[in-house]
Amino acid sequence: MSVMNTKIFQRSVKICAALTASVLMMTSSANLMTSSAYSRAGTSSYNRSVTFDTFPAAVNGGEPIRGVDISSILAIEEAGVVFHDDKGNEEDIFRVLYDHDVNYIRVRVWNEPNDGKGHGYGGGNNDVKTACEIGRRAAKYGMKLLVDIQYSDFWADPAKQTRPKYWASHDHNTLSGEIYKWTTWVLTAITEAGGDIGMVQVGNETNCFFCGETDMYKICELFASGNKAVRDFDRNILIAHHFANPAKADHFYWYAKIMNECKLDYDVFAASFYPYWHGTPENLTNVLSTIGNTYNKYVMVAETAYPYTSDDSDGFGNTISQWSTGVDLDYDISVEGQAESLTDAFQAIANCGGKGIGVFYWEPAWLGVSGISQSQQRDNWDRYGSGWASSYASEYDQDVTSAGGSSFDNQALFDFRGYPLESLDVFTRIYPKKNKPEIKWKTRLYGDLDGDGSLSRSDLTLLKNAVIKKCKLDDEQFAVGDVNADKKVDINDIILLDRYLSNKHGSGMDLIGKSRSFELK
Repeated sequence: MSVMNTKIFQRSVKICAALTASVLMMTSSANLMTSSAYSRAGTSSYNRSVTFDTFPAAVNGGEPIRGVDISSILAIEEAGVVFHDDKGNEEDIFRVLYDHDVNYIRVRVWNEPNDGKGHGYGGGNNDVKTACEIGRRAAKYGMKLLVDIQYSDFWADPAKQTRPKYWASHDHNTLSGEIYKWTTWVLTAITEAGGDIGMVQVGNETNCFFCGETDMYKICELFASGNKAVRDFDRNILIAHHFANPAKADHFYWYAKIMNECKLDYDVFAASFYPYWHGTPENLTNVLSTIGNTYNKYVMVAETAYPYTSDDSDGFGNTISQWSTGVDLDYDISVEGQAESLTDAFQAIANCGGKGIGVFYWEPAWLGVSGISQSQQRDNWDRYGSGWASSYASEYDQDVTSAGGSSFDNQALFDFRGYPLESLDVFTRIYPKKNKPEIKWKTRLYGDLDGDGSLSRSDLTLLKNAVIKKCKLDDEQFAVGDVNADKKVDINDIILLDRYLSNKHGSGMDLIGKSRSFELK
């Protein structure tokens, strides 16, 4: 993404305009955020489908990539954002995406997005550990992973490609070696954690700018180190190079030409395509199909988004709204307009013939917590990294002057309360489709921490040890150990389970001994 620090923060006039718009819309936003009755917040009669008539069998099992980038999801969840399914029930967002036929997850990876003192830089705090967890959760639902390695400690985009702190003094050859080693380590860690890597991006929006280097020939030498690491790790993983703004067609053709001159070994030429900035779908098709056919590369959209409202959920202001100037708002700012924009992006790639492989929607769930104050939102941005930046990022990025939130919440595919919009249904209308992996279920009793099918003192011992940090519970153990359903495992659960085992029945024990269902891949 051409991230907020380059699209907004370097343009102070736009910040002021966005924040002013945010204040003007505060009343209507508050009404939306505090509504308790469930209905799908955005309805749309737009239901056009897209079929990739020719699709390479070697890519994604012969199925178009229906992808989303939810890199910020762990920080968002930690801050308290909750997601729901189409029926209004609270649900794991990965399950919601699975139910809407999303088959690929994109995740950005930064080297050391923190100050070394326990404070993350924000933007999801996307270190390798975070990518591992996102990859693990995606694999549970049969989703492949596009690992977007940015080779920076924070946002990398056309205007900013700052080297990681520990690489700052490296000469070209040393930097090349570090890129190889880092790439290998990232892929190893994610794979060992259970992620199913299908593609790797070597760099993010590298418009003749990468890891501090601005000479395209030297950039290709650095690219080659990352590419070799991927090939050495697993030759079945696709390698992508990513550039922004296909409206500048001559620039795209030049990037592809130089990479070909340098005999760069890669598979996918990827574009950011935000229609309010980056031209028409017809131009996108023309530019990418020309590159794909000329150099025998697959092509795709690595990032796209469009607003469904001009309201704002977290008091930070929006990158794009009805008040934006100097942009092309060719679609209505509505759920229907958002659905049409995403469908057109898929159609543009499908029109690239056998070279087009799919589309990723950027940060469709990047929300603030509904119904809390501005000061609480700001605390979340610093504490959890759930906004675009924490105040601690200022040591690395000079454009960070304070913590900031999400300027893309009005472009999400979920409303401000975490309910899916009908524009999320676009993914269900992209063809051809293969059978989705079956999600199997198993049951376990509340209080049965040892998994033996009954409740006993051994379960209580496990619970006590977890509370005093002598052992760590896995996800299932945590769920059945939270016998009072307060989303915590603590002394209160110990007291309730002890009373139950001692036949001292009372209030708060309704769940103990009842079945809880778990999904298994």
